[in-house]
Amino acid sequence: MPKFPTLPTLYDDCKIVNISFLKKHGYLKPSQYQNGTITWSRGEGDNKIITAQISITVNTKSETPFICLNYKCNGNSIDYRVELISIPSNLGKGAVWFFVCPHTGKRCRKLYLVGEKFLHREAFKNCMYMKQTLSKRWRSWSNIFEIDKFYEQIYRKNFKKSYGGEPTKRYLKLLKRIEAVEHISEQDLLLS
Repeated sequence: MPKFPTLPTLYDDCKIVNISFLKKHGYLKPSQYQNGTITWSRGEGDNKIITAQISITVNTKSETPFICLNYKCNGNSIDYRVELISIPSNLGKGAVWFFVCPHTGKRCRKLYLVGEKFLHREAFKNCMYMKQTLSKRWRSWSNIFEIDKFYEQIYRKNFKKSYGGEPTKRYLKLLKRIEAVEHISEQDLLLS
């Protein structure tokens, strides 16, 4: 009898509630109570199809800030709170916000929907990122195919190649990756 395939759930395919999205849309301003919706869609322009939608309520007025998530999943109405905490920024300007996962209690910046609840990624078993499912050979080859990304980053409009007369760490890192890819011979490709 053949083995039953164990196809992992991919984090790349999951719906995500993200702190950066909440901040970008003004939900994390101090001392406010705000309602809204998060919508996931597929396609662009006239071909845009809404795949999911949840309503959220963010309360930063209370002593323990929270976000309420309200949605339907598999015919069940789901409504629960996720605690928010803020930590002073290491730059001394403002605060950095985190979710506190209701299942693991860990701080995180993204909550993933696997099953019926948005939780920290460590709350789920047998989940992986797409890159983890690729073979070792394909991962090394993907660096070769991504060389255009490295050049694109270097030649982006506001990219800083140097600061105070010294090359930036990011610039040096990109140069190193480009150099490594450009020095791969055909023989190396055939052997890997």
